[in-house]
Formats: sequence, structure tokens, C-alpha cells
Amino acid sequence: MDGWRLIPYRKFSAFENMAIDEAIFRGNQLGESPPTLRFYGWDPPAISVGYFQDVEQEVDLEYCRKNRVDIVRRPTGGKAVFHDRELTYSFISREKEGPFTPGVLGTYLVISRCIIKGLSGLGLDAEVAQGGLPEERVPTAHCFSFPSRYEILIAGKKVCGSAQTRASGTFLQHGSLLLDFDAAKALRAIRDRDGRVTEDTLRKAVTYLGAYLREGRTDPAHLSGMLKAGFEDVLRVEFVEGRLTPEEEALKDKLLTGKYVNGQWNREGRIPEKDLIA
Repeated sequence: MDGWRLIPYRKFSAFENMAIDEAIFRGNQLGESPPTLRFYGWDPPAISVGYFQDVEQEVDLEYCRKNRVDIVRRPTGGKAVFHDRELTYSFISREKEGPFTPGVLGTYLVISRCIIKGLSGLGLDAEVAQGGLPEERVPTAHCFSFPSRYEILIAGKKVCGSAQTRASGTFLQHGSLLLDFDAAKALRAIRDRDGRVTEDTLRKAVTYLGAYLREGRTDPAHLSGMLKAGFEDVLRVEFVEGRLTPEEEALKDKLLTGKYVNGQWNREGRIPEKDLIA
């Protein structure tokens, strides 16, 4: 078994979370960083929007301002996610590592199997969505309103939403595993322009681990340990606990100040040329 890196659970702001994920992603592109599994939370609560989404159309900016909900644009695609009571994972690797292939869906399937294996250690019977819509065809702004293909379901309801980006033979996939879910708050923060999504339809489409597990078993540190075991079992690797390298730390700081706290990036998905990092 080969050793890969685990960065253990810790909470960060939305902006720092995205900067960390991208710094590791860029390090893997350069061949300087190992395949990395990271677990994290969000403090304060936040909305992350997909790379191609229109923030002003799909997020209630005034509600977020009044309720101290941060808004950040992800480097990955997909739909908007309200991040509060959840465990977030990211997995970053070169395509050629382990069982991974150049295909987006193939990567989704492998990672979903890892998470499902981890959840089985908690006695949960999860499965992958076989007939879900491709993410770009989901007809609402809400990530959790419909399952995309190979995302994770419990009792037919979506419990984990994920998104991915790929470049230079490297992929970054991160996703939200719900510990609790407030349909009213999610619907208030993320707009549904066409009226397709209601509190009732969200409750019917979404589930969360707290509905099945005792409170102590949804503790993020405990849960991330079970998920780590699932990744190790499916991938046939050993994850060794580590931290960002000095190079990743430096790049994270540059991405944080030059990109992720930049209002133009979060509104429009672009930043001034002088702020771009080569």
C-alpha cells in the first residue's frame, strides 16, 4: 500500500477553504504535492456557488449580508450549496494515480464508493444515484434539489453533493456530506427563479446523517475517521496525516488575498489581470 496525505478536519472561512483546495490542486498539477484527502467545515456558514453560476440571480445577497453568511465562488462547477452543519471533503490527485481515469464520471463513481464504504462502517446503507441528471442540466440553482449521476443517496434521498474540476491531468473534487438540513434556510438563501423548488420538495429530495445516527456519531472528527477508512479500503492506499507544505501555504495565502476575497471573482468569476497568479 502506498502512502497518500490526509489533512484532518478543521473549520476555516469559505474563502480560505477554497484557497487551500486550489493550492493543493495546483501543487498536484506541478507534481510537487501528493494525492490528498482533506476534511473541513465552514466558519461562519457560507454559500459556495459553482464556477459558472450567476451569483446575483441565484443567491439572495441581502439575506446573506443580514445573516452573516459568506459567499464564495468555487473553482469547480455545479450548483449552489449552503454550508452549515456538514462535513466537507476534498480529494485532489493526478489522474494516473490509483484507480482513477481521465473521465469525470469515473472519478465520481470511485470517490462515491469510498464514501459509501465509510458510511457502511456506521451501519448506513447508502448507494450511488444511477439515473440522475448531469449537473449542468439540473434545472434549479440548488445543488441538493436533484441527484446528479453517481452522487450518494440514502433511502433514495441525496445526502452528499459534489463538484469537480480538471486541468493538466489533475482533478479536484470536493463535496458536502450533510449532518443536518434546514430546508427553509437553504431556500431563503439560494433563489429559485422558476419556482420549481419548495420546502416540501427539498425535504422530499434531501436527507442528512443526523436523521439516522446518534449525535456523537455525527461528530466531524469521528465521521471523518470512518470516511478515511472507506477511502483506504477502496483505493488500497494508506493515508498519512500531514499538513500543507510551505509552498502550498504560500500559494494559499496568495490565492486567498488575490482571488477568493476579491469581490469581482465572487460576483463575476474573473479577477483583474494584476491579481492573477501564474
